[in-house]
Amino acid sequence: MLKIALPNKGRLSEEVRELFNDAGLEVRGRGERALTASLGGEFEAIFVRAQDIPEFVADGAAQAGVTGWDLVNEAGRELESLLDLEFGRCRLVVAARDESGVVRVEDVKDGMRVASCFPRLTQGYFQKRGQRVTVVPVSGAAEIAPHLGIADIVVDLTSTGSTLKMNGLREVSTVLESSARLMAYPGNGVDARRSLEELTQALASVLAARGRRYLMANVPRTSLEQVREVLPGLNGPTVVDVMDGGNFVAVHAVVSSRTIYRTVNALKALGGQGILVTRIERLMA
Repeated sequence: MLKIALPNKGRLSEEVRELFNDAGLEVRGRGERALTASLGGEFEAIFVRAQDIPEFVADGAAQAGVTGWDLVNEAGRELESLLDLEFGRCRLVVAARDESGVVRVEDVKDGMRVASCFPRLTQGYFQKRGQRVTVVPVSGAAEIAPHLGIADIVVDLTSTGSTLKMNGLREVSTVLESSARLMAYPGNGVDARRSLEELTQALASVLAARGRRYLMANVPRTSLEQVREVLPGLNGPTVVDVMDGGNFVAVHAVVSSRTIYRTVNALKALGGQGILVTRIERLMA
């Protein structure tokens, strides 16, 4: 049974478990603190710290794992990215206080001290730019470093930028954009790769279904041209004759949940009846 390394706590862990459950790979463990669990009887999950997952997968202790792209790059291990899971989005940015004189990243002078929980990425970023800085590794709360005189600027993760602003810091450059990824061990054999391809397709189908709705409605045949404009769907709406429907036909389409309110009203304006909207569990193009 293939081993999948998953985050053992935090928001990322919760979102990963929800995704696997939605894909039919329910996490079945002996308790909340269990180190291993079955994933729908198809895979075995091992729960470790998110920052350790790249090492577990790269060393072959697990055939695949889920963690942030920022942590994968910081680890510097050669891993295969199978799928962007589209959650846990954040940015690794360079940020500075107004008093530092750093308005743009070009303003960073040689010798400046940079505090970060991502020393490898930070060093590499400034080296590529030809800027000689001193990286100060910290284990957390990098945003406090300039206030304590530990560093001049920071390289830290942010999603909205609110924490940086709260601490008097301003973003001056983006080092990396990150999200949760399904990563694989590059040395996996043929059988493992086949199983991981099936896993990737299952997770991707759940992600594709999120934010989509399946809509069905009976509409006047004479309004089909206007209906096609309202329901473009993935490949246009499916049109089916209705038994004893007279002038009506049934249309089916996958539509965005963001626009479903306007879509339903537009169909009603065209004479649509029996409109039904349902959630989609999986969507495979």
